Amino acid sequence: MATTREKFDSVGGFSIDKTVIVDELRNAKDLNSLEIKNSSFSDSNVRSYILRGLNTSVLELDTVGTQIVIDNNTLNFITGHIIAVNPQSDVYSAKLETVLSCDAIGSTNVLSSMRTVIKDDIPSGQSWIIDPLGSSNRFSYSTTRAGTTNNIKWVVSTQVVSIEWA
Repeated sequence: MATTREKFDSVGGFSIDKTVIVDELRNAKDLNSLEIKNSSFSDSNVRSYILRGLNTSVLELDTVGTQIVIDNNTLNFITGHIIAVNPQSDVYSAKLETVLSCDAIGSTNVLSSMRTVIKDDIPSGQSWIIDPLGSSNRFSYSTTRAGTTNNIKWVVSTQVVSIEWA
């Protein structure tokens, strides 16, 4: 028996538990993460995340230590826009571009990384360091604070372009 499928339609937007996810102007809001796929190339996608952390740590997606999941057999182009701030409003801002591979068993390998420092207000005698970190089917950034006991807040807006690469 044939059935007719209607296109998804929601006057005024779409919400989950009374939280607007897509408004009537087609703006996506309040998303935990976002994945975009090209219908012509189903073997690739783009995802965006916000990672946070304090002092010396591995940056996280949430309060339980979640990192970005990397699929097996992929090549990943990862761009992170970084900001670090101390209580005195000293700022470190940079862009970190990383290429990461992930093999069939989930082992990751940072193939290359390029850092562009935008602003470096780190006080003399202190070091604030951030580096890409790949682990089993995961990606994040490892941060180090040295030469101070002030809290350093780290935030990274991260985009991952992932392509199947067997």
